[in-house]
Amino acid sequence: MKAEDRVIQLEAENAELRKQLAEALARIEELERQQKKDSHNSHKPPSSDGLRRKTHSLRKPSGRKSGGQSGHAGQTLEMAAEPDGISRHRPQTCQQCGKSLQAMKGRVAERRQVHDLPEIRLVVHEHQVEEICCPHCHALTRGSFPPEVSAPVQYGPRVRGWAVYLNQYELVPMERTCQIMRQGLGCSISEGTLTTWVQLASRGLQETCQKIKQLVIASRLMHEDETGVHIGKKLHWLHVNSTVFLTHLQWHQRRGQVAMDEIGILPLYQGRLMRDRFLSYDHYDCEQSICGAHLLRDLTRVFEQFKQKWARAMFRALVAITTVAWYWRNLGATCVPKEIRDRWVARYFRILALGYAAQPPPVPRPPGKRGRQGQTEPKNLLDALLHRAHQVLAFLDDLRIPFTNNQAERDLRMVKVQQKISGTFRSEDGATAFCRIRSYLSTLHKQGRPLLDALVAVFVGLPFPIALSLG
Repeated sequence: MKAEDRVIQLEAENAELRKQLAEALARIEELERQQKKDSHNSHKPPSSDGLRRKTHSLRKPSGRKSGGQSGHAGQTLEMAAEPDGISRHRPQTCQQCGKSLQAMKGRVAERRQVHDLPEIRLVVHEHQVEEICCPHCHALTRGSFPPEVSAPVQYGPRVRGWAVYLNQYELVPMERTCQIMRQGLGCSISEGTLTTWVQLASRGLQETCQKIKQLVIASRLMHEDETGVHIGKKLHWLHVNSTVFLTHLQWHQRRGQVAMDEIGILPLYQGRLMRDRFLSYDHYDCEQSICGAHLLRDLTRVFEQFKQKWARAMFRALVAITTVAWYWRNLGATCVPKEIRDRWVARYFRILALGYAAQPPPVPRPPGKRGRQGQTEPKNLLDALLHRAHQVLAFLDDLRIPFTNNQAERDLRMVKVQQKISGTFRSEDGATAFCRIRSYLSTLHKQGRPLLDALVAVFVGLPFPIALSLG
């Protein structure tokens, strides 16, 4: 081989090695950025952070000491005006001379009360059917049992309500729920019996959940989110549509528009939707707002991982705008005054201009490569903040709109707890029962209703009505 050919070959090899090195370094940088993702700069849950990371709250120190503040109502145990029982403790003899005091009348010098639970035991109520012989035709006529008394021996609605409440709302595993019922209430039930009660409650709440769905569709402001759940070891998606007074949960095999269409809420909804940046929501015609908490985490990531200062400026601007909205909301205003609003909106777009100016020039498309040109993560965020500015800042023009989608995330949080406890739903019927019972109880909790009585009412066949609230 000639020297010139050898030089050309080595140069080609060096060029190829430099290209591979550049690709490897870019890949390493991307993997390092992914490794640094946690709950404060991405959508990952706090439980994935581990024990080392410390959370940082956006709240500023108030300067007050921890604990109850002056004027706080508190939860002090107070004496009952009419105790259920009284025990009198009289002295038998005089403390000084030793004479008997049994015949002497005394007075109450001091009172003390002990608040405790009575002994918990089952109360057995027997139903007896009588038959009567007619004095005219001598035929025997027998009475009938109430519809809810369907077996020779059975547990009543309050026992069933307690068991389902512990298992479905407090998320106590089935085995431990049966143990609590046995140790605490003297009810020896099996896991199969508990499963039957859960399914009975689910069937009894089918119409109630349909009513909740209709009220959510009629609401002025709705929060929506979704999270992954395992049903029979397969990944499914649990969707929440909620307001401050209503909660509707429903699972589906899919996550996107197909699932939302089949659930049937968003296609009919005409109010304002609070959402994250998931693109499937863009297919619906209702007014929409973007969750500010998601944007703050994305901005934190761009500043920390990509070292772009505009992201920190936008983070601070959004937090300040939220404070301004909170101030005017507390004064009873319906919107931020136009002069102040325009000043903050102008600052918002100035920061966006700085962000676009800070972006590196786009990488040329490789020859022969088709498809959409890829963008960097900061550029994608800038585009979202620009094209969705009306959705990001909508709360300035209507102070009833919140800054975040925290309502939906709170309504989904206990679903993740259930998955951590059980790992999966064993069947589709189990997942459906969880959604119906949780929707019912979460809604009633928001409306200030007693949850245990609400479940007892389900087993009686008269679930609590859902209050009409277009919040």
